[in-house]
Amino acid sequence: MATESMSISSISLPLIGHFLLATALHPALAADGSARVVVVSSSGHQLSPVVFDDVNFAFRRYDPWLAYGQSKTANVLFAVEATRRWARDGITANAVMPGGIFTNLQRHTNGRGSGTVPPELMKTPERGAATSVLVATSPLLEGIGGRYFVDCAETPTIDRRGEAPPLHGVARYALDPGGAARLWELTEALVRA
Repeated sequence: MATESMSISSISLPLIGHFLLATALHPALAADGSARVVVVSSSGHQLSPVVFDDVNFAFRRYDPWLAYGQSKTANVLFAVEATRRWARDGITANAVMPGGIFTNLQRHTNGRGSGTVPPELMKTPERGAATSVLVATSPLLEGIGGRYFVDCAETPTIDRRGEAPPLHGVARYALDPGGAARLWELTEALVRA
């Protein structure tokens, strides 16, 4: 598929926004010498890898949860590639899963979110922010990037859903350096288009 002819899609809108913001901030982040980028993802990334041959659902039946999963995988891949490309500037990027949190997002899902998070795993907004704050500020993570964190800890890499506790685990495809580089190039092409 020629990237020049691609239209904006469910993956490209959120991805392009994050990409444009981070790349626009790159000079300021590089000037800092040890900046960190925190990318909010979700265990929903386990619903779908980035399907490079059909990111726009031109051939697959559109499914909002698969589109969500693909976009959350894209967020993790962005952290992997941003860290690789920007390490020489002292910039690291990590992805986080804040957890199941009742926020205004639920107004689009009848107040239930995905409906798959057990009530005992739901968090307050403050508890949900804890992992982002840790990844952004902890001296223990200085120079660490391209990783995925849940509940204030790096989570294990998994090869199938269910290999880790609920809401934990990062799919191997979400950390794939080749996929991360390919997605970066696709995003650059979408921005140029």
